[in-house]
Amino acid sequence: MKTIKLTMGQALLKFLDNQYIEFDGHENKFVKGVFAIFGHGVVVGFGEALEQYKGDMVVYQGKNEQGMAHAAIGYAKQKNRREIIACTSSIGPGALNMVTAAGTATVNRIPLLLLPGDTFACRQPDPVLQQLENQSSVSITSNDAFKPVSRYWDRVVRPEQLMTAMMNAMRVLTDPADTGAVTICLPQDVEAESYDYPVEFFAKRVHYITRRLPAKGEIDRATEKIKVKKKPLIICGGGVVYSEAGDTLLNFAEEFNIPLGETQAGKGAIPWDHRLNLGGIGVTGGLAANKIASEADLVIAVGTRLSDFTTASKWLFKNPNVEFLSINVNSFDAYKMNSMTIVADAQETLNALRDALKEAEYISLYTEEIAVAKEEWDGEVNRLFEEKKENGLSQARVLGEIAKIIGQDAIIVGSSGSLPGDLQRVWRPVKPKTYHMEYGFSCMGYEVCAALGVKMAQPDKEVYSMVGDGSYLMLHSELVTSIQEGYKINVVLFDNSGFGCIENLQNSQGIPSFATQFKFRDPKTMRLTGRDMPISYAECAKGYGAKTYTVRTIEELKNAFASAKQQQVSTLIDIKVLPKTMTGGYGAWWRVGVPEVSENPNVVKAYESFKTEVRKTKQF
Repeated sequence: MKTIKLTMGQALLKFLDNQYIEFDGHENKFVKGVFAIFGHGVVVGFGEALEQYKGDMVVYQGKNEQGMAHAAIGYAKQKNRREIIACTSSIGPGALNMVTAAGTATVNRIPLLLLPGDTFACRQPDPVLQQLENQSSVSITSNDAFKPVSRYWDRVVRPEQLMTAMMNAMRVLTDPADTGAVTICLPQDVEAESYDYPVEFFAKRVHYITRRLPAKGEIDRATEKIKVKKKPLIICGGGVVYSEAGDTLLNFAEEFNIPLGETQAGKGAIPWDHRLNLGGIGVTGGLAANKIASEADLVIAVGTRLSDFTTASKWLFKNPNVEFLSINVNSFDAYKMNSMTIVADAQETLNALRDALKEAEYISLYTEEIAVAKEEWDGEVNRLFEEKKENGLSQARVLGEIAKIIGQDAIIVGSSGSLPGDLQRVWRPVKPKTYHMEYGFSCMGYEVCAALGVKMAQPDKEVYSMVGDGSYLMLHSELVTSIQEGYKINVVLFDNSGFGCIENLQNSQGIPSFATQFKFRDPKTMRLTGRDMPISYAECAKGYGAKTYTVRTIEELKNAFASAKQQQVSTLIDIKVLPKTMTGGYGAWWRVGVPEVSENPNVVKAYESFKTEVRKTKQF
């Protein structure tokens, strides 16, 4: 057996540089580079390998470990999970900063390879700088925190263990049903230890993503289920996007006159103006989809996790005869809502179902309901876009103006706060992959950092990060990296002086505004109820080297976006929007933990309403 002597760090890099993906006959390199923030736990071992390497791997300098990992998630998501950028960090705080990103990737089923440095496997110098000493077991380190948020976790304590660790890592990263965060911990002494690795370990390896075919029995049972239903509804989830099944789903819907609603991950797979597309569904959905959903007797869930926002906490579907059919490559997701399951690829399943239903001459019994619901909702969105406020700009109107300006090819990126709700309701994408929303984890700080990853994935597109001031303050580190690397992103910052989305939730349950507005402390009450904090986000970003704008009027908005389009450097547009101008209340309910006992009569009233709605929900 021919071998080559390498350190574990060198072998890891050489292995990563020879991994490929093939999907539908198209082959591409899987690992395109490495985000790194070097510390003592990684700079000497794996860092030396990166510095010396002569292959194609590009090293990007992150500015915050969580931020660079969010950028990697944004990249992989925009690439339909078929290319990734790995992330490496030091031990201790550097590694722990990536735990949140690991959760974001795993919840959203996005491949993310994390390579945190670790303490010494030999333990001789323990405790080293930044080492977490767990007195119940010295084998536990900070990196054990990744276990619950990783789809696969391993620690390489001998250099030869790298081979089994990385084969398992690739197994998970390239599996559409099982993908998420993969954490391979690198003890800093083992990174530098050498081993005679078999040359075949570094041979080009192609990972084939095959379309899982539905079983005949699954198709037969589903066909019989659909045939007896009069008013089915399709939920278009992110699995439709990753399967590249948008056209197939649309043909299926047209053939049998079945309307569809979109999840955050599925939005954009079907043009918004198609007659059967009712738009967003659920808590952050619109009136059209939610109205039809309440009457549907069958819900066909395609590639969706059926989260509480999609199902309105299992409250949305009111027809007493409603049943669920779930098409998903992941059996865990397919079994939700007591569904009949087809565990298979979306495109293959829809094609097979279409053939069977055509043979049965099936057609839904919808008449004018779809068109009426869609026309009503489109009118409401147009009203929101034209809504004028005497004392400032409403958030919905700003979104309407932005949609007119940026063009159909531009990509918007979002994640948290009130913007995802408004965007799912009123944003009108025509082309696939122009609506990039992380809403499985709704992770504050994702928006700006992921926008960098999206721009790296599609450098020819204009990329706009839709972010609130609260989330921007949480994390925007990779704005600096975008300037450093020359990847222009546009940060569209909606400044409503606080955590507006959560304040609205707070108020809706009878609780007065408390610690959700950005105000100075009142010395008399000792509460944060003083004057507003006058923060200029434009001035802050200007110091990074971004081109910046401050917007208070529609005219200033138009001028800012026109100028931003012409810039070669990243931009930030600081838009001062009125608080409490988010959209909401379109035929959905969301279950939250309302206090059962309170001295506040408004909270007591909210709890009584809560009990009423709970009785209307499905239990599993």
